[in-house]
Amino acid sequence: MSYDETLRTISLNADASLAVYTGVPGIPGSANPNYGFQYRFVKVSGVGQVGLSTAGADISIGVMQNKPQVTGQAATVAIAGVTNMMSGAAVVAGAQIESDATGRAITKASGVARGVALATTTGANQLVPVLLTVTG
Repeated sequence: MSYDETLRTISLNADASLAVYTGVPGIPGSANPNYGFQYRFVKVSGVGQVGLSTAGADISIGVMQNKPQVTGQAATVAIAGVTNMMSGAAVVAGAQIESDATGRAITKASGVARGVALATTTGANQLVPVLLTVTG
């Protein structure tokens, strides 16, 4: 599946909730799985700083695109366009999504819609393309 879309991003500093050493896949000491908090919702957690969204009611500003290894490292955040997201449960194409307790995409229940799923997943920890509708 492809999209003719430019993903708009900003860079802020990662706080301790995002800074996870993932290393290089297959190298001793590296995390398995190796994705850290990539493709999850993030929120402002300080001046020029972002952290992991932990609830549907959080004011998520976008979706993490990279994997900061230490606190203060640059966090690239998608703020507009189509991005992959890690699912927190089964998601149906066309459903509005919000953040679960670990920043993953779930079907909107009582929180704030932050995007629309463009595909269907059958469960948690699957990548799903999402059109971001990040607003206050």
